[in-house]
Amino acid sequence: MDGAAPLTVDLVDAERGAGVLVGGKAANLGELARAGFPVPNGFVLTTHAYALAAEAAGVDPARPAEAAERLRAAPMPDVIANAARKAYAALDAERVAVRSSATAEDLPGASFAGQQDSYLDVSGEEGLLDAIRRCWASLWNERAVAYRRANRVDDKRISLAVVVQEMVDASAAGVLFTADPVTGRRRRAAIDAVAGLGDKLVAGAVDPDHYAVEIASHEVVQSPAGGQGSVLSDQEVLTLAEFGDRVERHFNAPQDVEFALDQERHVWLVQSRPITTLYPLPEDAPDPQKELRVYFSGSVFQGYFEPITPMGIQFFRLLSGAVSGMFGF
Repeated sequence: MDGAAPLTVDLVDAERGAGVLVGGKAANLGELARAGFPVPNGFVLTTHAYALAAEAAGVDPARPAEAAERLRAAPMPDVIANAARKAYAALDAERVAVRSSATAEDLPGASFAGQQDSYLDVSGEEGLLDAIRRCWASLWNERAVAYRRANRVDDKRISLAVVVQEMVDASAAGVLFTADPVTGRRRRAAIDAVAGLGDKLVAGAVDPDHYAVEIASHEVVQSPAGGQGSVLSDQEVLTLAEFGDRVERHFNAPQDVEFALDQERHVWLVQSRPITTLYPLPEDAPDPQKELRVYFSGSVFQGYFEPITPMGIQFFRLLSGAVSGMFGF
């Protein structure tokens, strides 16, 4: 890597075209910040810093388990530690979130969601440096390595930046999909929210409140039964859906957005990435508000290698029977 590359950059200066230096997560957050969206202030410890640390620790990409341990245990080079301390002091935040931002992360074809680690409520210089080392090491954990191999990403070409942001004192947090991730229906936002920090939701430790919003009509069409103990009010749900619509339009693609509401219930966006599991629609697909269609890929028969459930078998039988009937068989 270019020896003149910076060790840290302000988050607002992280550009999508500089993903090789700041990673996917930081690049998208920087783009949102520059576009005026509410993103917590922060800085990025770049992939240049990771490269120097990995070299100093003797990391060999061919030995991932050893690489993780070396990055956790090796002392951080002084030049990197000093750069991180300086940026942390300039941020002037009592508590920060320290989050991994890999170069093969938040991409249109593969999100790499949850493969590397993040740490919340980090305070103090030593706590920050320890969290950074653990983020670096998480690039080589078993699930991240397995995910990269499944997506044919070369371990030798991967690198990691670290995003450090002011910690949002969250009264609620969650995930917003700007298209329904289950049905694939566009222009229908799906929101999962929990009280407090969002790490409980990511870990699957709690069942979230689920909401759905029709973007075109600005109507909440699904919310928790009863509503009294709901994490979000209808107005907050609509506000989040509006933010999601704006983010989708900005990136020109459906987005998976992580958010937090502070104690004053102000919305903060802490991540945005493309939804990679949506079925691609034909360019001439009609507006689902006017003409709802169901799409099925005929080539799935050729590429489906997993065991099929009895319910799935019955579906395929019904489908093949209907198609045969269309041709008079």
